[in-house]
Amino acid sequence: MTYTLLKLVHLLGAILIGGGLIGVWLSDLRSRQVRELSRFSEAVRNIAVFYDGVVVPGALLLLISGAWLIAEFFAGWSFVDTPWLAGMVFLFAFEFIEGNTVTRLYFLRLRRLTEEALETGHFTAELEKVRAENLPTFTHFLDLPMLFLIVALGAIRPQTWTLFIAGSILALLLATALTIYIPRLYPRESDIS
Repeated sequence: MTYTLLKLVHLLGAILIGGGLIGVWLSDLRSRQVRELSRFSEAVRNIAVFYDGVVVPGALLLLISGAWLIAEFFAGWSFVDTPWLAGMVFLFAFEFIEGNTVTRLYFLRLRRLTEEALETGHFTAELEKVRAENLPTFTHFLDLPMLFLIVALGAIRPQTWTLFIAGSILALLLATALTIYIPRLYPRESDIS
């Protein structure tokens, strides 16, 4: 019964984190489209709501249930000998650390600068500069492909590292392409003037 409940909690965590990341993704795309500061501010607020209210709780459910499952049902540290499980753990740890450093710090700074811009009534040069940063954009666009790879590893359970390596390369290429392509779709204020 414990295994079934832990698996349920793990699936709920995956659903929450997936839904939250899709919400963050759509809100971020919306923030890139709008030129009105009030709408931009709302999109940034939505990013925070999805991230803090859905992604983080989902990640915590995954962390707790996953650690418990590994400790009790997958022989603890022996999981490193199982490619699909070790790959899932590595990718989750990478995304957890990246999400709570690069991405989170970026969105906190973006929210602060947006609030300052609202006080002045227009997009500030600093806000425009932060919006154009490549590393946070890349890590943001990497989140969903990495989550899909984690889910694929758990669903397919390959006994070799092929899916992990190929999926990681594909996720990096996709995130790179999106980082280059998506910002070009929506002109910045300086491009409009």
